[in-house]
Amino acid sequence: MASPLVWQGGPTWGAGEKKQPQMTTGMREAMKIVCQDLSGPLQDRTLSFPEGRPGYLYRFTFEPPVASLRLTGEKESIIFILPNDGTLYLNGTFDWEKKNIYKLQVEGLDANKVRVRGPYSITINVEDINDHAPKFDQAKYYGVVRQNSRAGKPFMYVTAQDKDDPSTPHGQLRYSIQQHFPNPYNEMLFQIDNITGAVSTSPKGAIKLDPQDVAIFTLVVAARDMAGQSMNSFSTTTDVNVTVMENLWKAPPPVKITENSTEPHPVVISQVQWNEPGAKYEIFHKEKPAIELPFTVDQDGKIYVTKPLDREEKASYSFAVAAKDKDGDFLARPVTVSVTVQDINDNPPVCDKALTKFEVQENEDVGNDIGILMASDRDEEGTLNSRLKYLIVEQSPQIPSKDMFRIEYESGKFQLLRSELNRRVASNYSVKVEVADPVFKTLCNVEIHVIDINDQIPLFEKSDYGSLNLPEDTPVGIVLLEIQATDADEPFTGSSQIIYTFTEGDPNNTFTIETDPKTNKGYVKINKVLDFETSPVYNLKISATNPEPLVAGVQYNSNSFAYWRVNLVDVKEAPVFVKAPYMVAVLENAPVGSEVVIPSAFDPEGDRIWYTLRNDHRKWLRIDPSNGTIYIAASMDRETERTYMVQIVATEETRESRSSTAQVIIRLMDVNDNPPELPEDFSLFFCHPLQGNEDGKLIQVVDPDEHSHYQRFTYTLLGGSAMQSDWNLTKMEGKHAHISPKNRDLESKAYEIPIQINDNGNPPLASNVMLKVNVCKCGEDKSCFREVPTGPRPTVAMAIGILVGVLVVIGIILGVVFWHLERKKKKEQKANPVTALNPSELRTLT
Repeated sequence: MASPLVWQGGPTWGAGEKKQPQMTTGMREAMKIVCQDLSGPLQDRTLSFPEGRPGYLYRFTFEPPVASLRLTGEKESIIFILPNDGTLYLNGTFDWEKKNIYKLQVEGLDANKVRVRGPYSITINVEDINDHAPKFDQAKYYGVVRQNSRAGKPFMYVTAQDKDDPSTPHGQLRYSIQQHFPNPYNEMLFQIDNITGAVSTSPKGAIKLDPQDVAIFTLVVAARDMAGQSMNSFSTTTDVNVTVMENLWKAPPPVKITENSTEPHPVVISQVQWNEPGAKYEIFHKEKPAIELPFTVDQDGKIYVTKPLDREEKASYSFAVAAKDKDGDFLARPVTVSVTVQDINDNPPVCDKALTKFEVQENEDVGNDIGILMASDRDEEGTLNSRLKYLIVEQSPQIPSKDMFRIEYESGKFQLLRSELNRRVASNYSVKVEVADPVFKTLCNVEIHVIDINDQIPLFEKSDYGSLNLPEDTPVGIVLLEIQATDADEPFTGSSQIIYTFTEGDPNNTFTIETDPKTNKGYVKINKVLDFETSPVYNLKISATNPEPLVAGVQYNSNSFAYWRVNLVDVKEAPVFVKAPYMVAVLENAPVGSEVVIPSAFDPEGDRIWYTLRNDHRKWLRIDPSNGTIYIAASMDRETERTYMVQIVATEETRESRSSTAQVIIRLMDVNDNPPELPEDFSLFFCHPLQGNEDGKLIQVVDPDEHSHYQRFTYTLLGGSAMQSDWNLTKMEGKHAHISPKNRDLESKAYEIPIQINDNGNPPLASNVMLKVNVCKCGEDKSCFREVPTGPRPTVAMAIGILVGVLVVIGIILGVVFWHLERKKKKEQKANPVTALNPSELRTLT
């Protein structure tokens, strides 16, 4: 666009036109040169021009009969046209904020000023420029925020306006907080939505704001146009004074509710309050698993209990109350309400058992404990409501005294009060005990059984059970002997129950005795494996005792002991391996003849052993039959079998030839004995024609050896200078290499590229391989394809000939089949001649 015009000379007028500035001839020519692209024939036009500067708008070209042009419409005294030249220009400047669209008409006039063309519509759209800075709606803003307000929840808004076009960045504003005073933590405690101007606390401010520390903050808020871009933009700042107030939203004090209240429900028990009116309150579970809560909250924040509570059902509750805005969003973190249910004495004592039974010996000393009566109270533990007191209210029978027993008032412990117990006078006592708390009383029943004193010892039916010859291979658990002792004390008590033990002759617990509690009969069983070579004879002494101690003056004597002898009979046993299985590690290249393992085996009877191998399917091993030593018999290969398992068979040199087997597990350790190779049928391809910048293709390598035998492969391109000029091998020191064509003129065909690959093992191994690379035509999916050669199509005559040939072959096959069937039928008739009784049967047979 040309520079603003400078008008010279006096005004000129056309017929019926207003005065307009006149350009000199030189200025007009310069304008034509600069704006020669902004011209065109008479027709409807829509033009755009920026505000704020004068200049050339457009030039209409015309031909006879049009001799001049006339401009009408919204010219606003700043838009003009040179009648004879057709140049539309601006003498002044547009202001988008005042008017952004101008509607005009242009007419073509002949030499007599009569309209011969038009009118044509001209629309001029004024383009906005960024010529106004943002302006805040208020010179200063004031806001209030509560401490601990939820981060991101707006508590106020700031708004700025910009007169520029809002559909362009010129009028699009972005807000930011530049700083705030004071800044006690060197962190922004507030944040602003850069689009809406919503001011809220930052995550840090939600935690740190406290009116006790800082009550008033001044925020410097900026509004910047150009959608926040710093280039060619205007910005304006304003101060926002924020007052921090105490947060009313806090957990209420713990609540205590007396159980089983008789008040009308619901009952107000507490209240929560949000900082401003209008909040909605809700109750949420905190405990898991969730239960139905007997609490509600109304919209004033009052918390109610909806029904009487039972402490014995649930002693405490913990739930959360949340405050939400009208949209259902949380205004802050929910607060916790804790409710404790206070106990009242509403539960009577309960006897733990319907009938409590105790035993007491008839010679028990006065003051000895007999037992404890167990009772409980569901009221709160450790309070007077659950404090129990015990009192004996009845004893039956009341002989030889009515107060034979006492009970401790607080603990319920029974004690003997009189030393006059006599089982023959009274063998059982029934006692009723009153158990009371401060309000309720309960009767508990106690039965005390007077048991006989242990003044009789067990007596064996015989003192010697003889001897037993027992094969050493008799299984564990077999019953060998039944023994019997009797006791004259009261049956089925600790005084008469008998315990049998070996007191001599069995230090290793080879045998055990189980007692039948009903008959006191003892069953001697084998407890451990027998071994003739270790202990051939057991001279056993068996004692019979009671679990209840004998009374003073009574002792066990010879009548409570019995004797028994066990003679083990030697049984021939198979050889025994001491440390089986055997696990060894062997290098796969260990030389033939190397020793692998020496087994440790023996025969319990001392017979000689000879050894053999089993499952040596690869014939890698041999064994010394005299001592079992295993040697390497042939070269082994870890890549064929990493773990080689065989069995050693140890056989005694006797007529029975008993044998045992032990597993030998050989783990073959790798050595570098395989050179690297290419995978079978491995090949690469490049698309033809070559571009000269193809990415390298990855060369895959396989090496059966373990990776510990190499760190890197080394690749060398062979084939001399010709190969070096055609192909490029990269990353030649690493696990992988890439190959790419260096010569872009390579033909479309298959190539074999010689490469040497070294595994850098110990010792290093190398192999020369031929890498197959195909330079070929590619499809749209960049995959290689080969064109199938096309030949002449078969003619109709050829097709008929093929069909006839197929039919002839089928006919020959069917003929051979029928011929065989006919021969088979004739043979069967000869082998089974049949006599027909009448002609019809003859026809049927034939």
